[in-house]
Amino acid sequence: MPFQSKVMILPGLGNSGEGHWQTLWQKQYGFRRIEQENWDTPERTDWVEVLDEMVFKAGSSEVLLVGHSLACVTIAYWAEKYKRPIKGALLVAPSDTEAATYPEGTTGFAPMPLSALPFPSLVVASTNDYYVTPKRAQLFADSWGSELVWLPDAEHINVASGYGPWPDGIELLKKLSGLSMK
Repeated sequence: MPFQSKVMILPGLGNSGEGHWQTLWQKQYGFRRIEQENWDTPERTDWVEVLDEMVFKAGSSEVLLVGHSLACVTIAYWAEKYKRPIKGALLVAPSDTEAATYPEGTTGFAPMPLSALPFPSLVVASTNDYYVTPKRAQLFADSWGSELVWLPDAEHINVASGYGPWPDGIELLKKLSGLSMK
């Protein structure tokens, strides 16, 4: 399936393992993965700078970002700082870095960035995600100017919650990319 965009995968805290939909998409479709130096105790400034370097090298206007969890927050901070004109972002299961349920060990990812994103975006959120309440997910989508897609009882939309290849996610990415839906 050819995408007319340069699709870049950005995993969240801990990276996305072998069975994660991001890893499977990378292998199946040849999407580029943005590798961070520190997946377990990241610093926001480091993650934002790596993201900017990769987007800049790719030619920002053709880039479509696919973020999961903490990567959604990284993308929002990056957009706030650089305002690069990318094609869009699929933001899946954004974690609430201000929540009591959020894991310790990250630096600089709170408070949550709430500036409007300067590019089209879709937020995909679950009604029972341990890392973000529905109310907060709605706030993030509204603040970022994103279309919000709800997945009922999908938990954190990862391997542990049963999301392997996730073909419905590819359909959302096609929608964002401007490809016709089948």
